[in-house]
Amino acid sequence: MAPIFPLRKKAARTAFSTDDVPVKPAKSPGVRARVPGSRGWGGRGGGSAALVPAVREYRGTTVQVCGLWPFSSGTSSPMIGVPLGRHEETQATVCCDPISWFQRARLISNPSAFLLGKPGLGKSTLVRRMMLGLSGQGVHPLVLGDLKGEHVDAVQALGGQVIRLGRGRGYLNILDPGQAVEAAQTLEDKGHHDAAVRVRADAHGRRLNMVVSLITISRTTPPTDQEQTILDRALRVLDDTFDGVPVLKDLLDVITAAPDELRQVALDRGDMTVYLQETRALEATLLGLTGGGKLGEIFSRQTTNPMRRDRAVVFDVSSIDETETDLQAAVLLACWSYGFGTVNVANALADAGLEPRRNYFVVLDELWRALRAGKGMVDRVDALTRLNRSVGVGQVMISHTMSDLLALPAEEDRMKARGFVERSGMVICAGLPASEMPLLTAAIPLSRQEQQKLISWQDPPAWDSRGGDTEPPGRGKFLIKVGGRPGIPVQIGLTSIEASLNDTNKRWLKTLPEATAPMLEEEGAA
Repeated sequence: MAPIFPLRKKAARTAFSTDDVPVKPAKSPGVRARVPGSRGWGGRGGGSAALVPAVREYRGTTVQVCGLWPFSSGTSSPMIGVPLGRHEETQATVCCDPISWFQRARLISNPSAFLLGKPGLGKSTLVRRMMLGLSGQGVHPLVLGDLKGEHVDAVQALGGQVIRLGRGRGYLNILDPGQAVEAAQTLEDKGHHDAAVRVRADAHGRRLNMVVSLITISRTTPPTDQEQTILDRALRVLDDTFDGVPVLKDLLDVITAAPDELRQVALDRGDMTVYLQETRALEATLLGLTGGGKLGEIFSRQTTNPMRRDRAVVFDVSSIDETETDLQAAVLLACWSYGFGTVNVANALADAGLEPRRNYFVVLDELWRALRAGKGMVDRVDALTRLNRSVGVGQVMISHTMSDLLALPAEEDRMKARGFVERSGMVICAGLPASEMPLLTAAIPLSRQEQQKLISWQDPPAWDSRGGDTEPPGRGKFLIKVGGRPGIPVQIGLTSIEASLNDTNKRWLKTLPEATAPMLEEEGAA
């Protein structure tokens, strides 16, 4: 049904004027003078009216109404948030980001977004635009795991912190509570005892969660309930007896020493042989994590560059090879856990009035890599990201297709992974193949026209025999979906400053022959 709009009848002009407002004669023939203080036109054949009567309204179908008024258009786009670009159809400015639409516009109930699209269509460019815009509003962007180094230049331009991780490049100690110890002590000194207990408990839970996650990736199966209980008690023993910041080797030493607390939870009934049988596999896995195995030694040493909570941060893990999928998943999970732990500390200090309130925009890129690392990883990711609304954090999760999320062996994991999309406040889609439409429409409603638009955006660029840089038709185009509302198609536009921060082909440009580079520049200018 078309919207209601008035169809105005042509009002008959009156040939009289009011007595209190004389009609001024026209200065020249054929020119009507406006009557001051009244509506209408003065002069010959004109007149004035003190009251405009109400017009009659009609309702009709879209097919019927378009014959009467064929120039109708869609509703206006929201003007609250980071300006992304132009509406593809109306050319109106489109402003959008999950934090502004949740906090100020009240358009979504959850400050999160899920970004889907084939590679090379501008997903990272869209995320950087949101990062730059939100940074200008006082929100700190956190890129918790940059596998390609695409966001390093943007964070450096914002004066942020770059933390590099990789073999021989940087280390991240998953047993490091970070700033939780100092924050808890500060809260204790100021009389906030309950808040200090919560900070310590959160730090303990995150460390245990990361140890279990690394074991899951190393084995491709989660540890048993008995092993998780032993790990939990070993961490508590380590906190009570160790002076300083422990590493995984110290955790292994505690389990090997077999203190009474661990033997009790191992249920060895006083038989050391039973304890050794219960912990043998656990010791072997931890030994592989302390300096060998497929996960290397990235997590076996002290953290080389502690994270700060007062500025933008990016974890640059681009030095890890694409073939090391298990190591990439482990590093991503470690960065996510470390980042959310820092956010929790900042919120605890702000709640106590000891620091100013800070909001963060968390970027979780290449989500599918972590989900495929092993059974139970979906639960780990879900535990890290579910409470973003209550902790004052906006987040965007990025993946290529729905097939990546649903290519999990267990049905319960596939349902939880699809829940990441369904639970997001908004879903932003770039070009996608036709085979993705049934999977995508099962999570969010899409009309036939919206599906055809997404399919057309994933087409390759046109053939160019001259070798010019021809962009694909869907590069920089996205469809913003919020529930069952009609999608907003937007074309991203970059400023001259952003263009230098979005060059993801720097290594290719350096290898071009000297005679070819000017030709490509000339083609691009043309």
